[in-house]
Amino acid sequence: MSKVDLSQVPVRTGSRYPKQFQHANGDTTLREAQAVAPGLTAFGANRVLLPPGAASSLRHYHSEEDELVIVISGELVMLTNAGETPMRAGDIASFPKGVANAHCFVNRSSAPAVLIAIGDNRDDDVWFYPDVGMRGSPATGYVSIETGLPIPDSE
Repeated sequence: MSKVDLSQVPVRTGSRYPKQFQHANGDTTLREAQAVAPGLTAFGANRVLLPPGAASSLRHYHSEEDELVIVISGELVMLTNAGETPMRAGDIASFPKGVANAHCFVNRSSAPAVLIAIGDNRDDDVWFYPDVGMRGSPATGYVSIETGLPIPDSE
């Protein structure tokens, strides 16, 4: 396969985060994502559409996954441990695995924005969400950083 026909790629809308955290950095329920690297095994890529007010994710970092984000269109604000950075079409951000620099992208503009997020979705990866005291992995799902207990899905 060469060219990816986006009209044929399923769109995942919303967030799988516990409900009480879905608006921590912006509205993660508004985002639309498409897996755009079919057939690749060394890494994956998602095309993420962020309408105004949407966030790409909660601020997070990975234990075992390098992540590269490329802004394709629109204007976003990158939130990291260092603060806020404006991001526009053509801007690129990289996040090495194991570096505790929690990050996400928020659309505070009045127009939609699109980014591509590239990573390898490792089974041994652990995701950390310091703003809400949560971590997760494919094996555990979302759990409390403090107690290791599952985080209930509440409003």
